[in-house]
Amino acid sequence: MILPSASPLTLTLSLAAAAAYAVSATGASRASQTLSRLAVWLAWTLHGFLLAWGLWGGAQPLFGFAPALSVTAWLVGLVYAIESYVFPQLKTPWVLGGLGAAAVLLTLMFPGEALSPKLSAWLPLHWALGIASYGLFAVAVAHAWMMTRAEARIRSAADGFTGMPLLTMERLTFRFVNVGFLLLTATLIAGFFFGTYLYGSAHAIRWDHKTVFSVLSWLTFGVLLIGRARFGWRGRQAVRVLYVGTGLLLLAYVGSRFVLEVVLGHTL
Repeated sequence: MILPSASPLTLTLSLAAAAAYAVSATGASRASQTLSRLAVWLAWTLHGFLLAWGLWGGAQPLFGFAPALSVTAWLVGLVYAIESYVFPQLKTPWVLGGLGAAAVLLTLMFPGEALSPKLSAWLPLHWALGIASYGLFAVAVAHAWMMTRAEARIRSAADGFTGMPLLTMERLTFRFVNVGFLLLTATLIAGFFFGTYLYGSAHAIRWDHKTVFSVLSWLTFGVLLIGRARFGWRGRQAVRVLYVGTGLLLLAYVGSRFVLEVVLGHTL
């Protein structure tokens, strides 16, 4: 386990962001939706400052599996904050606040490794494409989870209203999948064709676990989009395929980096 001595500013921002996420997680059932939305915006703002400080405020930028999850959680929080503004009655999913708090605290424990100054200047763009695709698929999963939960409550004659029409939520879910698929495609193309330039000849893209899981997730999402366009896949069938593809993508970078950083103790 990597337990560095975090700076006072990093520690303060991390605890404040985690507390704000925790308030948003309990706000749906114990407080007003207005307080919950304010907590989401506060958490997202503090989280953004924390990410910016980790990348540009220290002596050397740090990155790893936990910061990747942290950026993903921040992107999910951003999308929800915007949607809650467009749909004021949108209920705060407690899982959003819980995962945000967990991502912040996990990064406090595992901040990653220092990035080498010898890396290509274009490498951050390659990583940004990959992390953006992570975030969009995570948003799609969050919407799919809320959608299936609402449908289950409707079937049981309970209140399944989420603050957003189910058809609108379904359309948004697959719009996020579409854009995420495009970004993932761009990430894979950049890795395969420009890997040597990005990582150097010793670290070019090769058929390791990260590449295999990335390609498998890309194929899964491709099957999902084709199945929806050609065969009208909807509901649980489409959601299951979405979960499988996202799980494979999570194993690709986050899973491989977790093994390297925590289990094996290797550096970037």
